[in-house]
Amino acid sequence: MNILSLLSVKDFLSVTAGNDPVPGGGSVSALCGSLSAALGQMVTGLTIGKKKYAGVEESMKEAATVFSSFLYELTHDIDRDSEAYHAVFSAYQLPKETDEEKAARSHQIQEATKEAAEVPMQVAQKACQLMDAIRAVAFDGNRNAVTDACVAMMCARTAVLGALLNVRINLSTINDMDYVAKMKKDADRLEKEAVEKETNLLEWIKTIL
Repeated sequence: MNILSLLSVKDFLSVTAGNDPVPGGGSVSALCGSLSAALGQMVTGLTIGKKKYAGVEESMKEAATVFSSFLYELTHDIDRDSEAYHAVFSAYQLPKETDEEKAARSHQIQEATKEAAEVPMQVAQKACQLMDAIRAVAFDGNRNAVTDACVAMMCARTAVLGALLNVRINLSTINDMDYVAKMKKDADRLEKEAVEKETNLLEWIKTIL
């Protein structure tokens, strides 16, 4: 199994375009989050050290640390999502000849599917948090890079919404209804927050361009 995060851009696209179900929407959502963090960090780099932006130097340095952390985590999540898929697939391949085997297989499927829901939920949570840092650098960072910050915001929104789709499709086969209800509630909240954050920034950018 490829370590997806170590592939070149060309190779990642080639693998994604292939017939294997991974990398799929979950890994690509994490990649969108990674791209968002990378763009955000670029904006801080274009702001720090500039006399014109000396007043926001410290806040930009803090934002750069935030972006660096999310970049590392979301890049790792590209592979975590594909690993979660393979765990579910492996669970379905377990033997089911006896009642004991059937029970063990069912339990393993449920546990693996929960993990497959939790990984994209974590991606969505991280990307949604990331949007606050993006908003800050868009408003206060190097104005020549403000559209880069907006693209970062759009990538983050895609990461959130894409990841949440993967959460929901996994929830559809989980039997623990309390777990499902909580995850759905969290997903609805994150989706609403992400859309609002992106809309607010894109409406603002129209006023200055």
